[in-house]
Amino acid sequence: MTARQLPLALPHRPALGREDFLVADCNRDAVAWVDLWPNWPGPGLAIHGPLGCGKTHLAEVWRARSGATRFAFHDLTGMAVGDIAIESGVLVEDIDAAAGDMSGERALLHLYNRCVERGASLLLTLGTSPIKLGIVLADLRSRVLALPAIAVGAPDETLIEAVLVKQFADRQLRVPPDVIAYVVSRLERSFAEASRLVEALDRAALAERRNITIALARDVMRAGGD
Repeated sequence: MTARQLPLALPHRPALGREDFLVADCNRDAVAWVDLWPNWPGPGLAIHGPLGCGKTHLAEVWRARSGATRFAFHDLTGMAVGDIAIESGVLVEDIDAAAGDMSGERALLHLYNRCVERGASLLLTLGTSPIKLGIVLADLRSRVLALPAIAVGAPDETLIEAVLVKQFADRQLRVPPDVIAYVVSRLERSFAEASRLVEALDRAALAERRNITIALARDVMRAGGD
């Protein structure tokens, strides 16, 4: 029996610079809008797309350029927005959680208005189109819907391959091209699924003291990555 090594849950640092972002047809419009800042035609922008599509990466690229302050939407609940120092911009992620959270909605509305007053920019990220959000406050709903809403679409096979290569590289793992090809041909075209599989392969390789090969990929994929 092969001895298994207990893999430690050590965090890896993903590369989140502009030069690291993989541009393809599904995200080209969003990249163009981020690159357009600070010459946005209005006070802000909403970027939406499925889990793992690159919204956080793009948002971090923008935040690094703009010096913006970052919040997750749930951070706003109960927050005294008037005490927040606003310079060039504010990033609020995962505003899908806005629906039904009246305290958070009021805080986001206040934050939006303060950005307008100070000439700062507001970037929102969410998983679905803003028009599908169930925002209760009419003033906030109208402001969010007035922002340009840019979708990041589902990846094609070429982009999934590039994402896998990048995520393995982020973990300092060198994986042969034949393994990448094997995985791509069998993997759901989902950024979230690609991330899950890369993590599972990394852990399995460490636990079993094996290189990442087609045989290991087959074992992990058959087991569902558990």
